[in-house]
Amino acid sequence: MSHIRAAVPDGILAGAMVSIGGTVLLSVDNRYIGAALFSIALLVICYFGFNLYTGKVGFLWNTHGRAELSMAFLGLLGNLIGAVLSALLIAAALPQLRETAIAACEKRLVQLPVQTLLRGFFCGILMYSAVWIYREKKTAAGILFCIPVFILAGFEHSVADMFYFALAGLFTPKALVFILLAVLGNSLGGMFIPAVQSLKGEKKP
Repeated sequence: MSHIRAAVPDGILAGAMVSIGGTVLLSVDNRYIGAALFSIALLVICYFGFNLYTGKVGFLWNTHGRAELSMAFLGLLGNLIGAVLSALLIAAALPQLRETAIAACEKRLVQLPVQTLLRGFFCGILMYSAVWIYREKKTAAGILFCIPVFILAGFEHSVADMFYFALAGLFTPKALVFILLAVLGNSLGGMFIPAVQSLKGEKKP
């Protein structure tokens, strides 16, 4: 039960790390450098074992007991808390980033709902891939490639989006719907690879 008690605190720490990655992405002029540096978030999360929803949800396809479900969804709650708290602190430390965040969020809010869902879906595939490669192949190569790819492709990471909207101060019903669609897309995308593999009788942890 100790791992369940740690789910929210570890989720907060994961949300904070994603927020740091989001901060550097908003801070640099070169989007390629920003996308590469964003990888620090998942590197730290994996090495410390923090609880990031988008890194765990895909594995629920094969291990979906009560404990695993609790870990994932309590982690999501922690991710939200960590992202919002980090956004408040970053807004105080780097107030100039708020305008950048507002512009980024306004661009997201003009997307069609299906676009947000699909962008979240493809991000979910990459997040599952990055974590699976780290777990199974004992290498950070997946993280170092998958993270920049989802950013440069314009896919949606729900926890990063929580940070951007909180930093922008956009706590609106439309923003909430956007985040929920991104979470759903990340969830479906995360389960895509293990779901298809199950059709040919393969299970991946």
